[in-house]
Amino acid sequence: MEQKQDLIHRINANYKKMSKGQKLIAEYILNNYDKAAFMTAAKLGKKVGVSESTVVRFANVLNYEGYPQLQKALQELIRNKLTTVQRIEMTSELDRSMVLKNVLKADINNLKLTIEEIDNQVFDIVVQRMLKADNIYILGLRSSAPLAQFMGYYLGFIFSNVRIVTSGVNDVFEQIMHISTDDLLIGISFPRYAGRTIEAMAFAKDKGAQIVALTDSFLSPLTSYADYTLLARSDMASFVDSLVAPLSLINSLIVAAGLAKKTDVSKEFSQLEKIWDEYKVYVSKDKE
Repeated sequence: MEQKQDLIHRINANYKKMSKGQKLIAEYILNNYDKAAFMTAAKLGKKVGVSESTVVRFANVLNYEGYPQLQKALQELIRNKLTTVQRIEMTSELDRSMVLKNVLKADINNLKLTIEEIDNQVFDIVVQRMLKADNIYILGLRSSAPLAQFMGYYLGFIFSNVRIVTSGVNDVFEQIMHISTDDLLIGISFPRYAGRTIEAMAFAKDKGAQIVALTDSFLSPLTSYADYTLLARSDMASFVDSLVAPLSLINSLIVAAGLAKKTDVSKEFSQLEKIWDEYKVYVSKDKE
């Protein structure tokens, strides 16, 4: 909570020494931070009635390197509450000719930040919990459903006890009603966080299961119910969630589990290759 309120603490701590114009900016942000988060320095200055340079100096007073860092802090404060319209507004001024390059660069940056911030020790513990669990439940709803399905698909080649929990005929609670203390639930969700995912994680926690959260930040509501948290950046390019880094993290978990059960996995795929070949599951090269 303290981290979440960092921006507000900075404003309150520095308010007395601010100029009159800076105080106007501070008051506007405190009362309209959801709107200020999407304004350029020039737009914010115009809205408040001060110059763009005053807005930049205001960011410096709060010990941010510049206005972009202040704006990022604002967006971080509300990112789990952003509506789809607000997400679109974030990129309303983006040059369409630069979309491809900017989106790819944003995804690359998400990967870089994930590499820097991932806790290798927690990663190794999660892999060990996967290896020891009686059942592995992988929970992902809405935009995180494809991540859960991808993870469950490949882990199914390594383990025989994988259960994918996502939207379907049965409610998520019906799908996890038998979860117990020897089971592991991996909950996956990124802004905007799915409320049902959080409720299901709380249910599994009450049943005594080990809980892993795959999410974007320690401010994520998933962390409240997690025994272990693995972070992957998902800063959005627009109304579309950026799932590149989360998918890469999931790939890493799959590879690590596969290496730990290398002998079993090799036998499994040897049998599968025969089945795939017999039933022509995959297109093969024409025999010469």
